[in-house]
Amino acid sequence: MYNLNSTQSKSHSVPFRPTVLPNVEAQSSLEPQPTQSALQALDSASQWLMDVQSPVVSAPKLSVIIPAYNEAKTLHQVIESVLALDIEKQLIIVDDGSSDGTREAIAALRENDGITVVLHEKNQGKGAAIQSGIRLATGDIVIVQDADLEYDPKDILKVIKPILDGESDVVYGSRYLANSHQDQSALHRFGNACLTGFSNWMTNQSLTDMETCYKAFRRELIQGIRIEQRRFGFEPEITAKLAKKKIVIREVPISYRSRSWQEGKKIGVKDLISTLYCIVRYRFQR
Repeated sequence: MYNLNSTQSKSHSVPFRPTVLPNVEAQSSLEPQPTQSALQALDSASQWLMDVQSPVVSAPKLSVIIPAYNEAKTLHQVIESVLALDIEKQLIIVDDGSSDGTREAIAALRENDGITVVLHEKNQGKGAAIQSGIRLATGDIVIVQDADLEYDPKDILKVIKPILDGESDVVYGSRYLANSHQDQSALHRFGNACLTGFSNWMTNQSLTDMETCYKAFRRELIQGIRIEQRRFGFEPEITAKLAKKKIVIREVPISYRSRSWQEGKKIGVKDLISTLYCIVRYRFQR
């Protein structure tokens, strides 16, 4: 269904051909001996040949984790948009017990190079799906992409740029940093402001959007953190645990198209209460 050969950028390495230098054996004292300057010139030429023939180092690879639960309407468009990104990448698509055809669509992608498929037998929650993806990530950078098109995959390269440039180890894509009103729900904006503000107070961070989906990490960092929460508690948990490691989280503005509960939004009052609990729990957990 998807041909990675036509969508992914590839690195091309110069084939390595070993340089064979003549075997200079000990010569008779009656024969001319090479001068010091000639030996230095030979060493320089040999080093230049080795540098030219060394393989080109490939660009950093990105692992994109896509947790999906009953997202058959939007999944294909999200995958196509991620595959179109101009960076070497690994897609890890995790079906979390879907029943609307999402599971079958994801299973059909197993034959595609560069796509890793994970199928949960039953619904375990977004946090559990993210944990499955993190364990399988091989890229230098790991980012989470929702399967519902609220977040535009074109923003991924913007989010990971500070990590690629060596400016940060963790970057969050903020829906409210540049234009808070792109989230049309006043109730949602108010709730996010309260949760993010409470999280900032507990963690000493200065975020505008703790609850954002777009969280990018250096792979070694995120794979070294034990994650416990299996639903939406992942967001406050990882934020608190990064704060305990004295890691400053960088934010960049992103676009956002909010959908309603009628359109399939899954977070509810129960998750709001869980988020408050997690903010407090992981602030004081040793």
